[in-house]
This record gives sequence, structure tokens and C-alpha cells, in this order.
Amino acid sequence: MTTMRTDLPYLVEYAGRVYVRRNGRKIRIASRKDTAEFAAEYTAALDRLAGRRGGTTVSAVAPKGTLGWLAAQYFAGTKFRALEERSQATRRLVIEECLREPPKPGARSTMATCPIPQVNAAAILMLMERKDGLPGAANNRKKYLSAMFGWGVKALRDHVKSNPCRDAERVAYATDGFHTWTIPEVRQFMERHPIGTKPYLALALLLFTGARRGDMVKFGRQHATTGALRYMVGKTAYKRRGLVEKPILPVLARAIEAGPCGNLTFLVTEYGKSFSPAGFGAWFRKRCDEAGLPHCTAHGLKKAGATIAADNGATAPQLMAMFDWKTLSQAQRYIEAADQRRLAGQTAQLITLESVPQAMRVSRAASED
Repeated sequence: MTTMRTDLPYLVEYAGRVYVRRNGRKIRIASRKDTAEFAAEYTAALDRLAGRRGGTTVSAVAPKGTLGWLAAQYFAGTKFRALEERSQATRRLVIEECLREPPKPGARSTMATCPIPQVNAAAILMLMERKDGLPGAANNRKKYLSAMFGWGVKALRDHVKSNPCRDAERVAYATDGFHTWTIPEVRQFMERHPIGTKPYLALALLLFTGARRGDMVKFGRQHATTGALRYMVGKTAYKRRGLVEKPILPVLARAIEAGPCGNLTFLVTEYGKSFSPAGFGAWFRKRCDEAGLPHCTAHGLKKAGATIAADNGATAPQLMAMFDWKTLSQAQRYIEAADQRRLAGQTAQLITLESVPQAMRVSRAASED
């Protein structure tokens, strides 16, 4: 008897029965496919097999027509499943957290059982305010709930008439995000982890490809042909299909040649396995600590590359191509920052108490005449 895999991740059919199989274990799904009950069982099984603790699958038991039911349909939908696995996990976690919130302080019910028509802008703002002091987390609630409602308006028209998140304003706050590495910090890291070490190779792959760590940890020799790296961008694959191509600069080629490299991926764990994005992030964080750079992260290297390129005159389309961005606004931030530094440097030379520049003396004399 053979096992047939379906189009859902980790879902298999065997002997006429359907299972979710992951991490060496499996859970049977009893409900009929293409039903809300099937979606709920599938979601709950994924969470159990992933080792998530109780309370993360409120959507699995929510009645039809409620916010929790909408979440269950969204999680089982094609658009959500097309997202990168890490993005799926993040969205699911944030939405499920919202579902567990009580509609009022002290209430026994939760937002999961709230009828969809009753979820208005005020309810979204309430969920955001529950993250008081954490503006980024508050805005993520709005962002991911908005994506869910936007999908529901198109896919479940009989139940979802509008997107209430549109009338809930984002929380305004100033942040620079992850620290952007400076060139001296890059050199400091390289001094502690010289060429021929795994940390050096990791830094080179991040800095000289412009790739996200979720893509970079998958890079191997099979992606490197005729002086270029070719790969599918994971985070935006549901929006843009097709390979992107990045040149392998001489400095990166030397780092790869010096290794150490694994068989299927350039970077491997101490057990010879490929890194997960989160596992790599934790490992690289320790390597930064060893180099005396506790404020530096893997993501900050991507920002460093964009900053250096913008300072050297890169255009917005060039930055978008190199760093796998979809919008001009992402690139424009770096260009504007580079322009500000350049113009401020030029203007600072004009602020002097030593003497009045010749052009100003001529102008003043002309006005006196």
C-alpha cells in the first residue's frame, strides 16, 4: 500500500485515511475534506505535532460565523498556505493571541466566539490597545487581522462584508529597528572570525548577497552556477514566482572556497544538518557576542549592505533588485538617508568662523552699493 501526499503541507493519505504527519508522528483527520471541521482538525493537528502548548488553536473549536471560524478558514486557505512557513507561524501566533482576548475585562467569553459582524473598528482598536507600550506588537495585530479580513471579503462574501481594520489607525512610533552594522563593526567581526571559519562564511553570505536569512540558510553549491547565485525568494514567493540572480563577488567566492561548507547547503550545524532560520539567528547571535558586538544581528547586515550601496550611489531599482524588495519605499529610505549624510557633510564645510567666503563678501559689497 502506497502513501499519497496531498496539496496541504504534512498531509498524507494512507489506506483511505487522512493524516497529518510531522516530526516522526502522525494524527488522523476524521472530518471530510473541504469543510470547516476539516480545517479546524488540520490546524489543531499541526499545532500538536509542532509542540505548541495548549491555547494556541482557539480557532479550531470556534462556531461557524465567528471570528475564530474566520481564522480557521483563513489558515486553511490557499493564500495563507502559500506564505513562507515562518510567516505562517508568525501570523497564526498573533491572530490566535487576539482570539484568546476577552471582549471586555473579566468576560468569560473570548474574541474567538464573537460574531463576525460585531467585529468593528472599535474592537480592532481594543485589541491593539491591549498591547499598550508595545507599538510594534499592536500594529502587527492590525496588520495580520487586516490581511485575514481582506481575504475573507473576497473568499467568504456571505459572512465577511467589510474589513474593519481599515478604520483602525496604526500606532505611530519612532524606531530604527535592528542595528545597522558599521564598516568598522564588520571588520571587528572578521578579525574575531577570520576567513576559513563558519561565522566568516555566514557574514559573507549575508552581506554580499542581500538575501534574507530564511533564504540564505538554504544556499548551496546547487544554487551557484556561472558566477551567480540563483534562488527563489521565500518571503515573497506567493507574490512573485521565478528565480532571482545575484552575482558572486570575488570576496564571496573566496569565502565559499575557504569554507567550511556542507554538502547540500553552505552552512550546516555542528550535527551536519542545514540551519533553520531561527536556529541560524540564535547561532549567529552568539558569534556576534564572541566578537564583542552584542548589539549586532544577522538582519542588521542586510541593512548594512543597503546603507553602503546607497552611500556609494545605488539607485532605488538597483537596491530593490539586490535586496529582494517589492516596493520603492523600502529602497527610498536608504537613498534619502544617504543623501542627507552627503548634503550635511557638504553643508558643514560652509559653517565656519574663520573667514567669510569670497562669494558672500562680493554679495555683501554689491548690496551696500
